[in-house]
Amino acid sequence: MQVTETLNEGLKRGYSITVTAAELDAKVDEKLKEAQPEIEMKGFRKGKVPMPLLKKQFGERLMGEAMQETIDGAMNAHFEESGDRPALQPKVEMKDGENWKPGSDVEVEMSYEALPEIPEVDLKGIKLEKMVVKADDAAVEEALGNLAETAQDFKARGEGDAAQDGDQVVMDFVGRIDGEAFDGGAGEDFPLTLGSGQFIPGFEEQLVGVKAGEEKDVTVSFPEEYGAENLAGKEAVFSCTIKEVKEPVAAEINDELATKFGAEDLAGLKTQITERLEAEYAGAARAVTKRALLDALDELVSFDLPPSLVEAEAGQIAHQLWHEENPEVEGHDHDKIEPTEEHNTLAERRVRLGLLLAELGQKAEVEVTDAEMTQAIMNQARQYPGQERQFFEFIQQNAQMQQQLRAPIFEDKVVDYVFELAEVSEKEVSKDDLQKAVEALDDE
Repeated sequence: MQVTETLNEGLKRGYSITVTAAELDAKVDEKLKEAQPEIEMKGFRKGKVPMPLLKKQFGERLMGEAMQETIDGAMNAHFEESGDRPALQPKVEMKDGENWKPGSDVEVEMSYEALPEIPEVDLKGIKLEKMVVKADDAAVEEALGNLAETAQDFKARGEGDAAQDGDQVVMDFVGRIDGEAFDGGAGEDFPLTLGSGQFIPGFEEQLVGVKAGEEKDVTVSFPEEYGAENLAGKEAVFSCTIKEVKEPVAAEINDELATKFGAEDLAGLKTQITERLEAEYAGAARAVTKRALLDALDELVSFDLPPSLVEAEAGQIAHQLWHEENPEVEGHDHDKIEPTEEHNTLAERRVRLGLLLAELGQKAEVEVTDAEMTQAIMNQARQYPGQERQFFEFIQQNAQMQQQLRAPIFEDKVVDYVFELAEVSEKEVSKDDLQKAVEALDDE
Protein backbone atom coordinates (compact mmCIF):
# COMPACT_ATOMS: atom_id res chain seq x y z
CA MET A 1 0.00 0.00 0.00
CA GLN A 2 1.28 3.46 -0.88
CA VAL A 3 0.18 6.83 0.50
CA THR A 4 1.30 9.89 -1.46
CA GLU A 5 0.69 13.51 -0.44
CA THR A 6 -0.98 15.52 -3.20
CA LEU A 7 -1.97 18.72 -1.37
CA ASN A 8 -0.60 20.61 1.62
CA GLU A 9 -1.82 24.22 1.67
CA GLY A 10 -2.61 25.79 5.00
CA LEU A 11 -4.96 23.31 6.67
CA LYS A 12 -5.98 21.63 3.42
CA ARG A 13 -4.61 18.14 2.88
CA GLY A 14 -4.83 15.71 -0.01
CA TYR A 15 -3.50 12.17 -0.35
CA SER A 16 -3.53 9.41 -2.92
CA ILE A 17 -3.83 5.92 -1.43
CA THR A 18 -2.96 2.96 -3.63
CA VAL A 19 -3.86 -0.57 -2.57
CA THR A 20 -2.33 -3.24 -4.80
CA ALA A 21 -4.35 -6.09 -6.22
CA ALA A 22 -2.07 -8.51 -4.33
CA GLU A 23 -2.91 -6.82 -1.02
CA LEU A 24 -6.63 -7.03 -1.72
CA ASP A 25 -6.33 -10.65 -2.76
CA ALA A 26 -4.44 -11.46 0.45
CA LYS A 27 -7.13 -9.71 2.49
CA VAL A 28 -9.85 -11.77 0.80
CA ASP A 29 -7.88 -14.97 1.46
CA GLU A 30 -7.54 -13.97 5.10
CA LYS A 31 -11.29 -13.50 5.41
CA LEU A 32 -11.99 -16.82 3.72
CA LYS A 33 -9.59 -18.65 6.02
CA GLU A 34 -11.34 -17.14 9.04
CA ALA A 35 -14.73 -18.28 7.76
CA GLN A 36 -13.63 -21.66 6.30
CA PRO A 37 -14.11 -23.76 9.50
CA GLU A 38 -17.81 -22.83 9.66
CA ILE A 39 -18.70 -23.13 5.97
CA GLU A 40 -20.73 -26.09 4.73
CA MET A 41 -21.19 -26.94 1.06
CA LYS A 42 -22.82 -29.84 -0.71
CA GLY A 43 -20.31 -32.63 -1.29
CA PHE A 44 -17.91 -31.44 1.41
CA ARG A 45 -17.74 -31.83 5.14
CA LYS A 46 -18.06 -28.73 7.32
CA GLY A 47 -14.77 -26.83 7.27
CA LYS A 48 -13.32 -28.88 4.40
CA VAL A 49 -14.45 -26.82 1.40
CA PRO A 50 -11.34 -26.11 -0.76
CA MET A 51 -10.12 -22.50 -0.85
CA PRO A 52 -10.35 -22.16 -4.67
CA LEU A 53 -14.02 -23.13 -4.49
CA LEU A 54 -14.66 -20.76 -1.60
CA LYS A 55 -12.95 -17.97 -3.49
CA LYS A 56 -15.05 -18.60 -6.56
CA GLN A 57 -18.23 -18.70 -4.50
CA PHE A 58 -17.62 -15.81 -2.05
CA GLY A 59 -14.55 -13.92 -3.28
CA GLU A 60 -16.34 -11.20 -5.22
CA ARG A 61 -18.70 -10.57 -2.32
CA LEU A 62 -15.80 -10.23 0.13
CA MET A 63 -13.77 -8.00 -2.18
CA GLY A 64 -15.85 -4.91 -1.29
CA GLU A 65 -15.41 -5.55 2.43
CA ALA A 66 -11.69 -6.10 2.00
CA MET A 67 -11.36 -2.91 -0.02
CA GLN A 68 -13.24 -0.83 2.59
CA GLU A 69 -11.33 -2.28 5.54
CA THR A 70 -7.98 -1.79 3.83
CA ILE A 71 -8.69 1.83 2.95
CA ASP A 72 -10.07 2.55 6.44
CA GLY A 73 -6.95 0.98 7.91
CA ALA A 74 -4.74 3.15 5.70
CA MET A 75 -6.63 6.29 6.75
CA ASN A 76 -6.42 5.45 10.45
CA ALA A 77 -2.72 4.69 10.15
CA HIS A 78 -2.19 8.00 8.36
CA PHE A 79 -3.93 9.99 11.09
CA GLU A 80 -1.99 8.18 13.82
CA GLU A 81 1.34 8.80 12.10
CA SER A 82 0.67 12.39 11.02
CA GLY A 83 -1.19 13.50 14.14
CA ASP A 84 -3.74 15.24 11.92
CA ARG A 85 -7.31 15.56 13.16
CA PRO A 86 -9.81 16.21 10.36
CA ALA A 87 -12.18 19.14 10.95
CA LEU A 88 -14.96 17.27 9.14
CA GLN A 89 -15.37 13.76 7.74
CA PRO A 90 -12.65 13.27 5.07
CA LYS A 91 -13.82 13.16 1.48
CA VAL A 92 -12.86 9.84 -0.11
CA GLU A 93 -13.25 9.07 -3.82
CA MET A 94 -12.18 5.98 -5.74
CA LYS A 95 -10.47 6.78 -9.02
CA ASP A 96 -11.88 4.92 -12.01
CA GLY A 97 -14.52 3.51 -9.68
CA GLU A 98 -16.95 2.57 -12.41
CA ASN A 99 -14.22 1.10 -14.59
CA TRP A 100 -12.37 -0.78 -11.88
CA LYS A 101 -12.08 -4.53 -12.40
CA PRO A 102 -11.07 -7.31 -9.99
CA GLY A 103 -7.37 -8.02 -10.21
CA SER A 104 -6.50 -4.33 -10.58
CA ASP A 105 -4.92 -1.96 -8.08
CA VAL A 106 -7.26 0.40 -6.23
CA GLU A 107 -6.42 4.10 -6.10
CA VAL A 108 -8.31 6.37 -3.72
CA GLU A 109 -8.17 10.16 -3.38
CA MET A 110 -8.60 11.43 0.20
CA SER A 111 -8.94 15.12 1.09
CA TYR A 112 -9.76 16.97 4.31
CA GLU A 113 -9.09 20.08 6.34
CA ALA A 114 -6.93 19.43 9.39
CA LEU A 115 -7.71 20.97 12.74
CA PRO A 116 -5.04 23.56 13.59
CA GLU A 117 -2.49 23.34 16.35
CA ILE A 118 -3.94 25.28 19.29
CA PRO A 119 -1.37 27.47 21.04
CA GLU A 120 -0.87 27.26 24.80
CA VAL A 121 -2.72 29.90 26.81
CA ASP A 122 -1.62 31.25 30.19
CA LEU A 123 -4.98 30.94 31.92
CA LYS A 124 -3.58 32.13 35.24
CA GLY A 125 -2.66 35.42 33.61
CA ILE A 126 -6.26 36.24 32.71
CA LYS A 127 -7.82 38.88 34.95
CA LEU A 128 -11.60 39.12 35.26
CA GLU A 129 -14.10 41.06 37.32
CA LYS A 130 -17.23 39.42 38.70
CA MET A 131 -20.24 41.60 39.48
CA VAL A 132 -21.99 40.87 42.78
CA VAL A 133 -25.49 42.15 43.54
CA LYS A 134 -27.21 41.83 46.90
CA ALA A 135 -31.00 41.65 47.05
CA ASP A 136 -32.02 44.87 48.84
CA ASP A 137 -35.26 45.44 50.76
CA ALA A 138 -36.86 47.27 47.83
CA ALA A 139 -36.29 44.34 45.47
CA VAL A 140 -37.65 41.86 48.02
CA GLU A 141 -40.74 44.01 48.64
CA GLU A 142 -41.33 44.36 44.89
CA ALA A 143 -41.14 40.57 44.49
CA LEU A 144 -43.52 40.15 47.45
CA GLY A 145 -45.96 42.52 45.79
CA ASN A 146 -45.80 40.51 42.56
CA LEU A 147 -46.50 37.31 44.48
CA ALA A 148 -49.46 38.95 46.21
CA GLU A 149 -50.88 39.92 42.81
CA THR A 150 -50.64 36.34 41.57
CA ALA A 151 -52.51 35.23 44.69
CA GLN A 152 -55.21 37.87 44.17
CA ASP A 153 -58.69 37.60 45.61
CA PHE A 154 -61.92 39.40 44.73
CA LYS A 155 -64.11 41.66 46.83
CA ALA A 156 -67.60 42.99 46.06
CA ARG A 157 -67.80 46.29 44.22
CA GLY A 158 -70.02 49.03 45.47
CA GLU A 159 -73.74 48.74 44.89
CA GLY A 160 -74.59 49.69 41.32
CA ASP A 161 -70.96 49.55 40.10
CA ALA A 162 -70.49 48.14 36.59
CA ALA A 163 -68.19 45.20 35.87
CA GLN A 164 -64.84 46.00 34.30
CA ASP A 165 -62.39 43.85 32.39
CA GLY A 166 -60.51 41.77 34.96
CA ASP A 167 -63.45 41.75 37.40
CA GLN A 168 -65.19 38.60 38.52
CA VAL A 169 -68.92 38.19 37.94
CA VAL A 170 -70.88 35.54 39.83
CA MET A 171 -73.88 34.44 37.77
CA ASP A 172 -76.49 31.85 36.85
CA PHE A 173 -76.76 31.13 33.12
CA VAL A 174 -78.66 28.96 30.67
CA GLY A 175 -77.57 28.52 27.03
CA ARG A 176 -80.04 27.80 24.23
CA ILE A 177 -79.71 26.97 20.55
CA ASP A 178 -82.84 27.68 18.50
CA GLY A 179 -84.67 28.17 21.78
CA GLU A 180 -83.71 24.75 23.17
CA ALA A 181 -81.38 24.33 26.17
CA PHE A 182 -78.41 22.00 25.58
CA ASP A 183 -76.33 19.78 27.83
CA GLY A 184 -73.45 21.55 29.56
CA GLY A 185 -74.80 24.98 28.75
CA ALA A 186 -76.04 25.95 32.23
CA GLY A 187 -74.49 26.87 35.57
CA GLU A 188 -75.36 28.36 38.95
CA ASP A 189 -73.30 30.73 41.10
CA PHE A 190 -70.53 30.46 38.49
CA PRO A 191 -67.54 32.80 39.12
CA LEU A 192 -66.20 34.08 35.78
CA THR A 193 -63.21 36.42 35.53
CA LEU A 194 -63.75 38.74 32.58
CA GLY A 195 -60.84 38.60 30.17
CA SER A 196 -59.67 35.18 31.34
CA GLY A 197 -60.70 33.46 28.10
CA GLN A 198 -62.45 30.75 30.08
CA PHE A 199 -65.58 30.93 27.93
CA ILE A 200 -65.80 30.87 24.13
CA PRO A 201 -64.64 33.98 22.23
CA GLY A 202 -67.00 36.97 22.44
CA PHE A 203 -68.76 35.84 25.61
CA GLU A 204 -66.85 37.65 28.34
CA GLU A 205 -66.57 40.92 26.45
CA GLN A 206 -70.39 41.26 26.43
CA LEU A 207 -70.50 41.10 30.22
CA VAL A 208 -68.29 44.16 30.67
CA GLY A 209 -70.55 46.85 32.10
CA VAL A 210 -73.14 44.55 33.76
CA LYS A 211 -74.28 45.22 37.33
CA ALA A 212 -75.35 42.97 40.19
CA GLY A 213 -79.05 42.02 39.84
CA GLU A 214 -79.06 42.61 36.09
CA GLU A 215 -80.15 40.05 33.49
CA LYS A 216 -78.22 39.92 30.25
CA ASP A 217 -78.56 37.85 27.07
CA VAL A 218 -75.19 37.00 25.52
CA THR A 219 -75.22 35.87 21.87
CA VAL A 220 -72.17 34.00 20.62
CA SER A 221 -71.27 31.38 18.00
CA PHE A 222 -69.35 28.26 18.86
CA PRO A 223 -66.11 27.88 16.85
CA GLU A 224 -66.32 25.66 13.77
CA GLU A 225 -63.66 23.39 15.27
CA TYR A 226 -65.39 23.15 18.66
CA GLY A 227 -64.96 19.77 20.41
CA ALA A 228 -68.67 18.95 20.65
CA GLU A 229 -69.91 18.33 17.10
CA ASN A 230 -73.53 19.15 17.98
CA LEU A 231 -72.44 22.67 19.01
CA ALA A 232 -69.66 23.43 16.49
CA GLY A 233 -70.47 26.50 14.42
CA LYS A 234 -73.89 26.98 16.06
CA GLU A 235 -75.18 30.32 17.37
CA ALA A 236 -76.27 30.23 21.01
CA VAL A 237 -78.01 32.69 23.35
CA PHE A 238 -77.00 32.56 27.02
CA SER A 239 -79.46 34.08 29.49
CA CYS A 240 -77.30 35.36 32.36
CA THR A 241 -78.46 36.53 35.79
CA ILE A 242 -75.71 38.56 37.46
CA LYS A 243 -75.61 37.97 41.22
CA GLU A 244 -72.35 39.74 42.19
CA VAL A 245 -69.71 41.92 40.64
CA LYS A 246 -66.30 41.73 42.31
CA GLU A 247 -63.07 43.62 41.75
CA PRO A 248 -59.64 42.01 42.03
CA VAL A 249 -57.56 42.79 45.10
CA ALA A 250 -54.04 41.66 45.85
CA ALA A 251 -53.65 39.24 48.72
CA GLU A 252 -52.39 40.70 51.96
CA ILE A 253 -48.67 40.28 52.55
CA ASN A 254 -48.66 38.22 55.71
CA ASP A 255 -47.91 34.77 57.10
CA GLU A 256 -51.00 33.35 55.39
CA LEU A 257 -49.67 34.44 51.99
CA ALA A 258 -46.29 32.90 52.85
CA THR A 259 -47.82 29.49 53.52
CA LYS A 260 -49.45 29.56 50.08
CA PHE A 261 -45.94 29.65 48.61
CA GLY A 262 -44.50 26.90 50.79
CA ALA A 263 -42.88 29.02 53.50
CA GLU A 264 -43.52 28.71 57.23
CA ASP A 265 -44.08 32.43 57.71
CA LEU A 266 -43.49 35.81 56.10
CA ALA A 267 -39.87 35.97 57.28
CA GLY A 268 -39.24 32.58 55.69
CA LEU A 269 -40.83 33.73 52.43
CA LYS A 270 -38.60 36.82 52.39
CA THR A 271 -35.55 34.61 52.87
CA GLN A 272 -36.64 32.43 49.96
CA ILE A 273 -37.17 35.47 47.77
CA THR A 274 -33.77 36.89 48.74
CA GLU A 275 -32.04 33.63 47.81
CA ARG A 276 -33.93 33.36 44.53
CA LEU A 277 -33.17 36.94 43.53
CA GLU A 278 -29.48 36.61 44.36
CA ALA A 279 -29.34 33.36 42.39
CA GLU A 280 -30.84 35.20 39.41
CA TYR A 281 -28.33 38.03 39.85
CA ALA A 282 -25.48 35.51 40.05
CA GLY A 283 -26.64 33.84 36.83
CA ALA A 284 -26.75 37.17 35.02
CA ALA A 285 -23.36 38.18 36.43
CA ARG A 286 -21.87 34.88 35.27
CA ALA A 287 -23.07 35.60 31.72
CA VAL A 288 -21.30 38.98 31.84
CA THR A 289 -18.10 37.44 33.21
CA LYS A 290 -18.22 34.65 30.64
CA ARG A 291 -18.41 37.18 27.81
CA ALA A 292 -15.43 39.02 29.29
CA LEU A 293 -13.51 35.72 29.44
CA LEU A 294 -14.33 34.85 25.83
CA ASP A 295 -13.24 38.35 24.75
CA ALA A 296 -9.96 37.89 26.63
CA LEU A 297 -9.34 34.46 25.09
CA ASP A 298 -10.17 35.79 21.62
CA GLU A 299 -7.47 38.44 22.01
CA LEU A 300 -4.91 35.98 23.39
CA VAL A 301 -4.99 33.37 20.62
CA SER A 302 -4.59 33.42 16.87
CA PHE A 303 -4.39 30.42 14.55
CA ASP A 304 -5.54 29.26 11.13
CA LEU A 305 -9.19 28.20 10.93
CA PRO A 306 -10.62 25.39 8.77
CA PRO A 307 -12.50 27.23 5.99
CA SER A 308 -15.27 24.61 5.91
CA LEU A 309 -16.07 25.13 9.60
CA VAL A 310 -16.15 28.92 9.22
CA GLU A 311 -18.32 28.67 6.10
CA ALA A 312 -20.79 26.33 7.81
CA GLU A 313 -20.98 28.51 10.93
CA ALA A 314 -21.46 31.71 8.90
CA GLY A 315 -24.27 30.05 6.96
CA GLN A 316 -25.96 28.95 10.16
CA ILE A 317 -25.67 32.45 11.68
CA ALA A 318 -27.09 34.09 8.55
CA HIS A 319 -29.94 31.59 8.41
CA GLN A 320 -30.84 32.03 12.09
CA LEU A 321 -30.75 35.83 11.98
CA TRP A 322 -32.84 35.87 8.78
CA HIS A 323 -35.56 33.83 10.49
CA GLU A 324 -35.47 36.16 13.50
CA GLU A 325 -36.05 39.09 11.12
CA ASN A 326 -38.75 37.16 9.22
CA PRO A 327 -40.70 35.34 11.95
CA GLU A 328 -43.68 34.80 9.66
CA VAL A 329 -41.62 32.29 7.61
CA GLU A 330 -41.76 29.01 9.51
CA GLY A 331 -40.33 26.58 6.96
CA HIS A 332 -36.86 26.40 5.42
CA ASP A 333 -37.86 26.19 1.75
CA HIS A 334 -36.74 29.75 1.08
CA ASP A 335 -33.85 30.98 -1.07
CA LYS A 336 -30.35 30.43 0.27
CA ILE A 337 -29.28 33.15 2.70
CA GLU A 338 -25.86 34.45 1.74
CA PRO A 339 -23.66 35.35 4.75
CA THR A 340 -22.37 38.90 5.01
CA GLU A 341 -18.90 39.99 6.06
CA GLU A 342 -20.30 40.60 9.55
CA HIS A 343 -21.60 37.02 9.66
CA ASN A 344 -18.19 35.71 8.56
CA THR A 345 -16.38 37.72 11.24
CA LEU A 346 -18.70 36.40 13.94
CA ALA A 347 -18.31 32.87 12.56
CA GLU A 348 -14.52 33.12 12.75
CA ARG A 349 -14.74 34.18 16.40
CA ARG A 350 -17.12 31.33 17.27
CA VAL A 351 -15.05 28.69 15.50
CA ARG A 352 -11.79 29.97 17.03
CA LEU A 353 -13.23 30.01 20.56
CA GLY A 354 -14.98 26.69 20.03
CA LEU A 355 -11.74 24.98 19.00
CA LEU A 356 -9.85 26.61 21.86
CA LEU A 357 -12.42 25.60 24.50
CA ALA A 358 -12.51 22.07 23.09
CA GLU A 359 -8.72 21.86 23.39
CA LEU A 360 -8.74 23.23 26.94
CA GLY A 361 -11.50 20.82 27.92
CA GLN A 362 -9.70 17.84 26.42
CA LYS A 363 -6.45 18.63 28.22
CA ALA A 364 -8.32 19.19 31.50
CA GLU A 365 -10.24 15.92 30.93
CA VAL A 366 -13.58 17.72 31.22
CA GLU A 367 -16.48 15.33 30.65
CA VAL A 368 -20.26 15.62 30.51
CA THR A 369 -21.71 13.00 32.84
CA ASP A 370 -24.71 10.80 32.11
CA ALA A 371 -26.57 12.53 34.95
CA GLU A 372 -25.94 15.95 33.39
CA MET A 373 -27.16 14.72 30.00
CA THR A 374 -30.26 13.19 31.57
CA GLN A 375 -31.05 16.48 33.31
CA ALA A 376 -30.60 18.40 30.06
CA ILE A 377 -32.94 16.01 28.23
CA MET A 378 -35.53 16.31 31.01
CA ASN A 379 -35.39 20.11 30.79
CA GLN A 380 -36.02 19.93 27.04
CA ALA A 381 -38.73 17.29 27.42
CA ARG A 382 -40.80 19.64 29.61
CA GLN A 383 -41.49 21.64 26.46
CA TYR A 384 -43.50 18.67 25.16
CA PRO A 385 -46.02 17.84 27.91
CA GLY A 386 -47.51 14.40 27.48
CA GLN A 387 -44.83 13.42 24.96
CA GLU A 388 -41.83 13.13 27.28
CA ARG A 389 -41.25 9.43 26.56
CA GLN A 390 -41.29 9.99 22.79
CA PHE A 391 -38.84 12.87 23.20
CA PHE A 392 -36.46 10.72 25.26
CA GLU A 393 -36.56 7.99 22.59
CA PHE A 394 -35.98 10.55 19.84
CA ILE A 395 -32.87 11.90 21.62
CA GLN A 396 -31.52 8.38 22.23
CA GLN A 397 -31.71 7.62 18.51
CA ASN A 398 -30.37 10.98 17.30
CA ALA A 399 -26.62 11.49 17.79
CA GLN A 400 -26.78 15.03 16.38
CA MET A 401 -29.40 16.10 18.95
CA GLN A 402 -27.34 14.53 21.72
CA GLN A 403 -24.35 16.60 20.63
CA GLN A 404 -26.47 19.77 20.54
CA LEU A 405 -27.47 19.15 24.16
CA ARG A 406 -23.97 18.11 25.25
CA ALA A 407 -22.08 21.03 23.66
CA PRO A 408 -23.36 23.89 25.89
CA ILE A 409 -22.89 21.76 29.04
CA PHE A 410 -19.31 20.98 28.03
CA GLU A 411 -18.62 24.64 27.23
CA ASP A 412 -19.93 25.83 30.60
CA LYS A 413 -17.82 23.24 32.43
CA VAL A 414 -14.70 24.37 30.56
CA VAL A 415 -15.55 28.01 31.36
CA ASP A 416 -15.87 27.10 35.06
CA TYR A 417 -12.48 25.36 34.83
CA VAL A 418 -10.90 28.51 33.40
CA PHE A 419 -12.60 30.67 36.06
CA GLU A 420 -10.85 28.58 38.73
CA LEU A 421 -7.44 29.26 37.20
CA ALA A 422 -7.94 32.90 36.20
CA GLU A 423 -7.64 35.81 38.59
CA VAL A 424 -11.26 36.77 39.32
CA SER A 425 -12.01 39.74 41.58
CA GLU A 426 -15.47 40.58 42.90
CA LYS A 427 -17.11 43.98 42.65
CA GLU A 428 -20.39 44.78 44.39
CA VAL A 429 -22.71 46.75 42.10
CA SER A 430 -26.36 47.75 41.93
CA LYS A 431 -29.07 45.79 40.19
CA ASP A 432 -29.31 48.57 37.60
CA ASP A 433 -25.59 48.35 36.81
CA LEU A 434 -25.91 44.60 36.31
CA GLN A 435 -28.97 45.10 34.12
CA LYS A 436 -27.07 47.55 31.90
CA ALA A 437 -24.19 45.08 31.58
CA VAL A 438 -26.59 42.31 30.56
CA GLU A 439 -28.31 44.58 28.03
CA ALA A 440 -24.91 45.42 26.57
CA LEU A 441 -24.37 41.72 25.82
CA ASP A 442 -27.42 41.74 23.56
CA ASP A 443 -26.25 44.87 21.78
CA GLU A 444 -22.90 43.37 20.78
